[in-house]
Amino acid sequence: MGILNVTPDSFSDGGRFLNPALAEEQALKMQEEGAHLIDVGGESSRPGSTRVTAKEEIQRVLPVLKRLSKKIKIPVSIDTAKSEVAHAALDQGAVLVNDIYALRGDKRLAKLIARYRAGVALMHMRGDPENMQAGPVYRSVIKEVFDFLRDAVCRALDAGISRTRILVDPGFGFGKTAGNNMEILGRLEFFRKLECPVLVGLSRKSFIGHLLGLPVSGRLYGSLGAAAAAIYGGAHILRVHDVPAHRQLAVLVDQVLEAR
Repeated sequence: MGILNVTPDSFSDGGRFLNPALAEEQALKMQEEGAHLIDVGGESSRPGSTRVTAKEEIQRVLPVLKRLSKKIKIPVSIDTAKSEVAHAALDQGAVLVNDIYALRGDKRLAKLIARYRAGVALMHMRGDPENMQAGPVYRSVIKEVFDFLRDAVCRALDAGISRTRILVDPGFGFGKTAGNNMEILGRLEFFRKLECPVLVGLSRKSFIGHLLGLPVSGRLYGSLGAAAAAIYGGAHILRVHDVPAHRQLAVLVDQVLEAR
């Protein structure tokens, strides 16, 4: 899953693709590099970020989605928690809604996704981006994240979303310490009990920088190491900024796993 942020303030690529023409170019580039789908987002969820209105979010993503609907050959997902934004994106051919609030926010979103027979990615987050890193504490991070995602899957099913269209994401970096993130990464196979494909977003995350003492620009190799561990742990989808490197890694690790 190639990341395409059309935001001014995302932690890694904020401001780079606000121009719809540049965003289109980047999406087509990631497609050529081997991405299987493109995740378009118009609202930053970095720690400390504040939410924008649905109107502003639509103004950012809709011109890009219109361009991609005419040219892109791979599926497009929309990274949003707002039903108005999801509606606009689904009308332009998006097939997946990537909701960091796991259907806990906008009460209309789940039914909308079901009506369009779209997919949904349900992510664990403690609090919201504005306060999620304010001293997160867990008794058992694995159990609490698992229970949260199990409840989220039930919400999706109750709304009429088919289990075959549900992804789960443990939410690396969202309300978790570096130690929490490493524990989840080391026990990722536990989340396969949810019987849904596992999506992970590890690319350039702050816990990698914390462990290696590196800024965002220097976290590629650490991201690749984390991605390899995630694939061994059973991850099905990698949400990444650097498509070619992760594509090569995934192909190689898959071959190793098949040869076991």
